[in-house]
Amino acid sequence: PMSEEPGFLLLGDVVPDFEADSSEGKIKFHEYIEGKWCVLFSHPADFTPVCTTELGATSSLSDEFKKRNCLTIAISVDKLESHTEWIKDINETQNTKLEYPIIADPGKVVVNKFGMIHPNAPDTLAGKLTVRTVYLIDDKKVLRMMETYPASAGRNFEEVLRVIDSLHIADKYNCSTPANWNPGDDVVIPPSITDDYAKEQFGDVRTLKPYLRYVADPTTASGKRSRVDTEEENSVKKTKPS
Repeated sequence: PMSEEPGFLLLGDVVPDFEADSSEGKIKFHEYIEGKWCVLFSHPADFTPVCTTELGATSSLSDEFKKRNCLTIAISVDKLESHTEWIKDINETQNTKLEYPIIADPGKVVVNKFGMIHPNAPDTLAGKLTVRTVYLIDDKKVLRMMETYPASAGRNFEEVLRVIDSLHIADKYNCSTPANWNPGDDVVIPPSITDDYAKEQFGDVRTLKPYLRYVADPTTASGKRSRVDTEEENSVKKTKPS
C-alpha cells in the first residue's frame, strides 16, 4: 500500500487507529488496546545493537507493565519475517522471552500516521528508518507522553514506568510529581487547590511557598493514613458542640 502523508500528534490527541501485521498476528490497534494503557515504541531497524537491548529490556519489564494495566508494542519498517528471526536473537542475547507484538510496517503506513519518520529526512537508508519514539497512550486512547531519542542512545524504559506511575497518581488524586520523583516520594499540589481542601484530601501539607506545597504520596501507607486521619478528625469536629 502507498504511504500516507506524515502525521503530527500532540499530547491530548486521540491516537490514530490502524490494522497491521505483527509477530503476534494481525493487530487492529484500537480494538487491541481497548481498556488498557499502551506503550507504542518505534525502533530504527532489526538486527541492530541498540534496538536489540531496548526490546530485551522492555521484555524483561513485562511484569511491571502488566501491573500497571499497560501493553507494550514495538514497530519498525522491517518485514514480518525479519522480526520473527530477530526475536530469537533478542531472547538469546538478552536472556528473556519476548512475548509482546512487533509490528511490521514496510509500507510505512502506520509510522507515517504517528510521525515516526521525519518528513524532511534525507532519501537515504538512515533517513527512511523510524526514529526512536515512545508514545504512552492511556486507557481512553489519548496520547499522554511522547519522547524521541537519537539513534545512538538507547531508551530507559524504567523511566517510562515512572511516568505511567506519575500519570496514574495525577489522574486519581489531582496532584503532580516533582523533578526526579519516584513512587513513595512526596508529591506537589497544583495552585488551583486551596489549603483547606488539600488538608482534607492529603493530611499534612508542607508549604515552602504559596504555590509550592508538598504532601505524602497518596498511594503509600503514610499518604493514605494522612487522609483517613483527616477525615476522622473532621468527623469528630462535626460531632463536638461548638
